[in-house]
Amino acid sequence: MGESPHPRILSFFKAGALMALVALGLAFVIVQFPLHYLEAWTYDWRSRLKTPAPTSGLIELIMIRPDTLTQLGREDRLQDHQLLLEGLEAGQPRAIVYSFDPSELRHSPEEAEAFGELTERMQTPIYFASFSSPAKGQGRLPPLPSPFDFIEPLPAPIGSDITLFARDGVSRRFIYSIDDQPTLHRALAKELGAERPRGLFSVLDVIQGYIAFRPAGTYPSTEFLDARDGNPESLNRWADKVVIIGDDSLRSSRFYLSTPLSRDITALTLAEAHANALDTLILDQAPRRSPKGLNFLTIALVAWLTLALLFFAPPARGLLLLGGVIATFILLAAAVFSAFGFWLPMAQPLLAVFVCYYFFVPYRLIVENRRSWEYYQRNQLLTQVEELKSNFMRMMSHDLKTPLARIQGMAELVLKERQPLSPEQKTAVESISHSSEELAEFIGSILNLTRIESKEVKLQLRSRDINSLIQDVVKKCEYLAQQKNIRILQELEPMFSMKMDEDLIRQVLTNLLENAIKYSPPETQIQIRSQEVDGRALIQITDQGYGIAAEDLPNIFTKFYRSRQASSTSIKGSGLGLFLAKYFVDLHQGRITVESQLEKGSTFCIELPMNLTESPRAQEEQI
Repeated sequence: MGESPHPRILSFFKAGALMALVALGLAFVIVQFPLHYLEAWTYDWRSRLKTPAPTSGLIELIMIRPDTLTQLGREDRLQDHQLLLEGLEAGQPRAIVYSFDPSELRHSPEEAEAFGELTERMQTPIYFASFSSPAKGQGRLPPLPSPFDFIEPLPAPIGSDITLFARDGVSRRFIYSIDDQPTLHRALAKELGAERPRGLFSVLDVIQGYIAFRPAGTYPSTEFLDARDGNPESLNRWADKVVIIGDDSLRSSRFYLSTPLSRDITALTLAEAHANALDTLILDQAPRRSPKGLNFLTIALVAWLTLALLFFAPPARGLLLLGGVIATFILLAAAVFSAFGFWLPMAQPLLAVFVCYYFFVPYRLIVENRRSWEYYQRNQLLTQVEELKSNFMRMMSHDLKTPLARIQGMAELVLKERQPLSPEQKTAVESISHSSEELAEFIGSILNLTRIESKEVKLQLRSRDINSLIQDVVKKCEYLAQQKNIRILQELEPMFSMKMDEDLIRQVLTNLLENAIKYSPPETQIQIRSQEVDGRALIQITDQGYGIAAEDLPNIFTKFYRSRQASSTSIKGSGLGLFLAKYFVDLHQGRITVESQLEKGSTFCIELPMNLTESPRAQEEQI
């Protein structure tokens, strides 16, 4: 007789319950890793797919464009803005907002006096949307200098993910209040009748929310000279509206932001960004993140479905159904975001699919191929070990950085305590700090090597003054140099800003300067020179250290290679620093060379193009 249905059903439910426990445990682990960068990428992707909502119609822009400066034949002056404000006052707007600091406008004493008299008698409130925040406990920003003291500066920062969240430099958030003090966006929205919006959250006592961005050019705008010269049609447009004065002249990158819709350096003007933030509050359109509990259940459900398909469906059909589950989940997340502005996380559930599939498919294969698993498993094991090693190195390196930073911070805090330490205690704490710094540098090198080997390194070009970057690196390394009483001399020729990946070039300069300090005797000096030669920036770092033997010079940029002089000292190193430096410089289509003599010192020279463009060939070389 065959087996009765009851034991089969019971076995099925037992397996389902066991998979549910595994899915819940996996969800608990995955929620500990926010995956901010990947989640931000999916957020940006959904933002670009979403149809832009209509504006409130309560905001008008006045923009300074390249044609404005061409017609003026000069930079705009305070007198031009005085004429503009006189015309705006006639149009009776509800408020006037400067998206840039008006006190930076050029003016004569006569212009200043006339401007101050005008703003003093104006009935329409004038604000400066400042990216600065008031000092804790102050409540308000300091007033602008005379004659701009009748323009009220209010904090209006738009959060850029530089140090928190995705850390990709993209602006996604508006600030609603700081220490319970309202920002400009909140104050204007409340004046226009908006209540407290949805989707707000708090980070470090700062209440903020996500902006519902619209593409550039969405908001109606008037050219600066037309507004200044009193075009009658403009007067009706401004009545009872918030007028934002902005700069779209391309003369400075600080007048622009990168947004989820575009990561170009000039994707959106500050004026348009403030308009988007204000309309998000007025129309209550801030995207809302799903609650943590719902996110946890979503991860668990996706993991349970993945496990069920892996264990109960035939392999080919299970893979097809799993692809359908993933596609359905992605479409669902995109649909609810587009329709309701509800942000359902995608990165963590998709990670759950990957983890389940990655770790449980081998077990499924073992069950189905029990007789032949030994030979097959030996070959698979080698591949899996190599992949697990790479994943382990990457994950552990990331996980170690946070506790290391805490150790360094606590060590520095102890050293700065007013109560003096005993010599033994001070030596121990300094040893802890130094060791944690060495470990942090090694972890950073391993992370960079992993990124290179997985071909994940891509240039993030931004305009930056190379001399300013050199000075930042020197300042960072001053303490290390002071410990050996080494002087760092700088001879930096003025140069124009150049396009570069600031983080990568910073690592190159930091590595070379730290090496120069480490391998130089005390009471010596290091020289850093910069100059522009034939369209290329040249940076030279010269030390009076131990030098490098001629037979070692061809190999010093090789992975894990250390010269005999370096290996014979007590100075620790991974042999990755110069390899990474050369790789990052090559990515910039540049060149790094070295000249050295034993017991006399070394000179490292970096050449970088002043006008770097990512040609298709350069991009292919990066990939």
